[in-house]
Amino acid sequence: MDVLGMDHVGLIVADVERSKQFYGTVLGIDEVPRPASFTFPGAWFRRGRAEFHLIGEGEAGRAGQVVASYRADEMQRGYATHIALEVADIEAAQAHLAAQGVPLVGGPQQRGDGVTQLYILDPDGYIIELFAWTKG
Repeated sequence: MDVLGMDHVGLIVADVERSKQFYGTVLGIDEVPRPASFTFPGAWFRRGRAEFHLIGEGEAGRAGQVVASYRADEMQRGYATHIALEVADIEAAQAHLAAQGVPLVGGPQQRGDGVTQLYILDPDGYIIELFAWTKG
């Protein structure tokens, strides 16, 4: 087998509209058309070749059942299942998150290989790492 790359991540979400606002406005990822053949609620977002497929929960509370629960100390250091997104400037990203009212659950911190990272939660509790290569 020859894996060619990662295409998308699918996330079960409790409220598609709330998640669309987060991924579109807070993270600045572009919403793209979703095939009309899908019979359940959802939305697709794309940046470059990477996509987020938001899947509206089919029964109330289902999204909460699939999101792992982590202690604060685990989230602070990234010791948890997460999605990592590279940003151009970690300080600008942090300022944008603060302006949007999104608290950090970890970082910013040095990873040890020239990367600075921080962690946030999406509306359903999925952990998202934002990272940038150190300038210089």
